[in-house]
Amino acid sequence: MSDIKMTNIPSMNVGKMVEKLSSAYCTIIQNNYPIKTMPSVMLWGPPGVGKSQAVRQIAKEIGEKTGKTVNVTDVRLLLFNPIDLRGIPTANADKTLAVWLKPQIFQMDASDDIVNILFLDEISAAPQSVQAAAYQITLDRVVGEHKLPDNCIVIAAGNRMTDKSVAFKMPKALANRLMHIEIAGSFNSWKEWAIRSGINEKVLGFLSFRQSYLMGFDSSSDDLAFVTPRSWEMVSNLLNCVCDDIDDMFSLISGIVGSGVAVEFRTWAKVYKDLPNIEDVFDGKTMKMPTGTDAMYALTASMTTYARDHKEEMSRIANSIRYADKMPPDFSTVLMKDYMYIDKHYKEKLMTIPEFSKWLQTKGRLMNGSV
Repeated sequence: MSDIKMTNIPSMNVGKMVEKLSSAYCTIIQNNYPIKTMPSVMLWGPPGVGKSQAVRQIAKEIGEKTGKTVNVTDVRLLLFNPIDLRGIPTANADKTLAVWLKPQIFQMDASDDIVNILFLDEISAAPQSVQAAAYQITLDRVVGEHKLPDNCIVIAAGNRMTDKSVAFKMPKALANRLMHIEIAGSFNSWKEWAIRSGINEKVLGFLSFRQSYLMGFDSSSDDLAFVTPRSWEMVSNLLNCVCDDIDDMFSLISGIVGSGVAVEFRTWAKVYKDLPNIEDVFDGKTMKMPTGTDAMYALTASMTTYARDHKEEMSRIANSIRYADKMPPDFSTVLMKDYMYIDKHYKEKLMTIPEFSKWLQTKGRLMNGSV
């Protein structure tokens, strides 16, 4: 078979894909249809675009909407061989027949209040002999003598041949058993996830300023360190959990995103020293407004992070909106959009604040045309 063609399958950003699939699965579950009503799904995309993170988000959405516990079994098929999927052969009790010990991946809770997701990651990197063993899983939900429980969703993911990662051509027989979706990078989709997930404010601010640096994968480049949503999450973890001093973390950050981007990140982050005290802004004190574009992106990221961490303190949120009303309109719009990303229903809370309602009346028309 020639390379899988992406021109005739839908392309979605991570947020849209999560929304579509979680909604479909929830409808099936809530109407008591068999989960196998939905075909197994194949997610295609470049390394680091967020395929694995998306599956965990789908699990979270299903759990919240159905009230069921959702367990994800993550299987890296690149590390498997066909025997790993079928199980280890052994003799039966009277040593007349061979039986197959059940692999750990099939040890799933079949209870009605549980939903299982079997995530077959890196399927395109698996040798064709392993892909062939996945035929039965994706279509018949069995391998050899072992059957997946009825409450199990099957989702596969892998890199495209054009990504120049380790990838084998997918046989047509397997491809025809799957619903194919190509994952496209989207800054807005990533930002919504990043705000809710606690991504570091400096990473948020820098990528808002340089959106093209969110995804810098180039299949023709031999660089080992390059920017992807996954690599920026690693940078965020360093800053959140080890040290938030970019100068101190510079060599480690360079090892994740590459030295060129790391230099730009470090240089840009110097604007933080001139920002107003964010706590004072939320306390309602009169604070000077920065003027530079780079500083405004840093300010909106810092205010969003602070608001996320103090989201129930509505009087202080109101103070910050009053301050934001003095920003250039495009940046106050960015900030209000980011506030609405704090959680799914945060807009309803914001609507109880007179300052937010006033802002909507005067600047709400800018919501569809913000920077």
